[in-house]
Amino acid sequence: MKATFLLPKDPSVESTGDLTMATLVMTLAAEKWDVQVVCLSSDPGSSRDGYTRVPKTMPPAPALLRDSLRSGRSLVHSRFVSRELIDAIDATETDIFVADHSYMAEAFLQSSHAHDRRDGESVLAVSTVVSESLVWRATRGILGKLDGRRIVRDELRVARHAYSVGTYDAEEAEFYSHHGIPRAHWLDLTLPPKKQVDLGNSRSRLVFLGDRKWPPNQQAYERLLRLWPDIARGIPGAELRIVGSPDPTRTVAPVDGVEDLGFVDDLDEFLSSCRAMIAPIVTGGGVRVKILDAASRGMPIVGTTAAIGSLGSVLGIDGIDDPAAFVAECRRYLLDRDAAVAEGERLHGRNAERWNTGAPHRTVHEWLAP
Repeated sequence: MKATFLLPKDPSVESTGDLTMATLVMTLAAEKWDVQVVCLSSDPGSSRDGYTRVPKTMPPAPALLRDSLRSGRSLVHSRFVSRELIDAIDATETDIFVADHSYMAEAFLQSSHAHDRRDGESVLAVSTVVSESLVWRATRGILGKLDGRRIVRDELRVARHAYSVGTYDAEEAEFYSHHGIPRAHWLDLTLPPKKQVDLGNSRSRLVFLGDRKWPPNQQAYERLLRLWPDIARGIPGAELRIVGSPDPTRTVAPVDGVEDLGFVDDLDEFLSSCRAMIAPIVTGGGVRVKILDAASRGMPIVGTTAAIGSLGSVLGIDGIDDPAAFVAECRRYLLDRDAAVAEGERLHGRNAERWNTGAPHRTVHEWLAP
């Protein structure tokens, strides 16, 4: 049977946390389904990987606002509807469509397949990834707070059209179940195990990973810079390294011991020089793929509840929201290499056991099953 994934980005030309998760899901789905892809792309003429590519454009603000007011949809759900995407969906022969992010289902709902049925059920499945309302409310000011309510309403409306909904957070799955969605699955995914980092030779160095063009990551980065003097106080040679694209619209004053590296040529080698990954995220779930990547490498993690989410029960780690406790945990790893080595070995073993026993595979298969 064929499963066609609807992606808001092109995996062949972009590399982001949500695409990493989408690629993982598609890989696991391919064990049971013939996977196809329709994606929004900055390179719509490409035929790489056999994907169907649709131009990724931003409608003018007045047109977007008019469409949102006319349709009653939130701005973000209106943003991802285009005639080209609807036409591409119309032209696709498949057994099910899988929308990656709720807003990618909007074009499907305006397509000729919206009323297709398989055994009496819709042919739409949805992976919510993360509720856009969280990001909008935290980063878009008054507009975000106002439109946040409409985003939640849109996400519930989309879920009611789907035969199955998958989330990356257990509480989000409970939210959908509470609102009458009969098949709301927590996709408790972990990544394939990678070569374990060599923490035995690591330096007194912590690392923050994240694309800071995404506002929640920029917020976390700025918060981390405020915490760093307390983390590093009295620890000779303590270092904080920042990896990922900076936000070109923001300038931040330099802080002693902190270096912004942007991208590194050999991430495996670089991470072996670090004692732990830290994630003081306030909102949004995009950082979770970084946490899963760290666990797959055996890298200790210090993160907030918002960063870790439901992965705490999967990986056996606790989110830390109290600033003093967060600082203390960071200092523990900087001061005690043996503690970092022991935690890294525990994480690597736990992640490998889940993968080798097929837990991530089962959760995807159950979510998409008829």
